[in-house]
Amino acid sequence: MELIEEIIPELEDMKRYPKELYAIGDRDLLRRPKVSIVGTRRPSSYTKQFTYTLAKALSSRGVCIVSGVAMGVDAISHNGAGVENTIAVVANSLDIRYPAVNRSLIEQIENSGLVLSQFPPIFKATPWSFVVRNELVVALGDILIVTEADEGSGSMRSVEFAINMGRDIFVLPHRLGESKGTNQLLELGLAKPIYDIESFSNRYGVVPQNTSIERDDFFYFCQTSPTLDEAISKYSTRVYEAELDGLIAIENGLIHLV
Repeated sequence: MELIEEIIPELEDMKRYPKELYAIGDRDLLRRPKVSIVGTRRPSSYTKQFTYTLAKALSSRGVCIVSGVAMGVDAISHNGAGVENTIAVVANSLDIRYPAVNRSLIEQIENSGLVLSQFPPIFKATPWSFVVRNELVVALGDILIVTEADEGSGSMRSVEFAINMGRDIFVLPHRLGESKGTNQLLELGLAKPIYDIESFSNRYGVVPQNTSIERDDFFYFCQTSPTLDEAISKYSTRVYEAELDGLIAIENGLIHLV
């Protein structure tokens, strides 16, 4: 367990920047494009399927998935992303793995992903610490996705944080009478629906056909379709090496992952 001392720019959008932030795992994930996914602890079969598919589609494009490692939507999001592509934010100290039902998942994320907490050792989760956890989950993501939520739920409190931080909010479309919280967000114009997971995920780049390319700064830079001049200025000869290795293509002066 380490105390993070460097400033994380996204967290400056919180009401108060965390006094302390503890970490176990790969802190390089903090520098990746990130999407926060939250939702009910008792998702429908529909929500389970498309939460998993959505998290997997985003992570395949190099996006890190952030969630709260609770039962239901949170755990599905972490699993869909793959433990090496996810950040779990907990409502207790890092020497406690809670909830117990997700103990194995938390351990896997500690070993391959990243687990964060604002709480010092031996701190047990309380009702208010879940609210603190939710704010941090929202702040870390570029956007917030709520895949299923009832009115008045903790996930809807996360929506309030997202609105205050200026984060865009997206939801899965549901039938009338289901997921009343997210349907209300659509009715009020506070969220946008995700109708096609692949087209939605494509805003973050493409799924590279060549799986040998390292997911480093160069990978994420190429996902933005930079110009050749921009790429050479930033990465010099690596651009041509990547082209020779068949990792990127240069078309009409723009760089694309292959």
